[in-house]
Amino acid sequence: MFKEAWSHALVGLNAAEQEAEKVLTKIADAAGLTPEEVRRHAREFGEKLQSQRKELERTIDDAVRKAGSRFRLPSREDLDGLKKRLDDIAEKVDKLARERTK
Repeated sequence: MFKEAWSHALVGLNAAEQEAEKVLTKIADAAGLTPEEVRRHAREFGEKLQSQRKELERTIDDAVRKAGSRFRLPSREDLDGLKKRLDDIAEKVDKLARERTK
């Protein structure tokens, strides 16, 4: 099943690459650029988009963190710590209950 899914993914990837090559050629012809120039511009554009996306994610994360701190909402680390403490307490209670029933 995995091999079949992988095979389908590779076929899809190859088809997408071929289609992208056709589009790049059409853009190059229309803009009077070489395919290499179009690829370079596309790569630069993709890098800028990725950089802007990461910056936007950081900005949103910071805003959410600030909003959460204003309301004194527990962080994920706080909740993880509480969960661990509760698990430890539950384990101790279970141990005491087992000892008591002996």
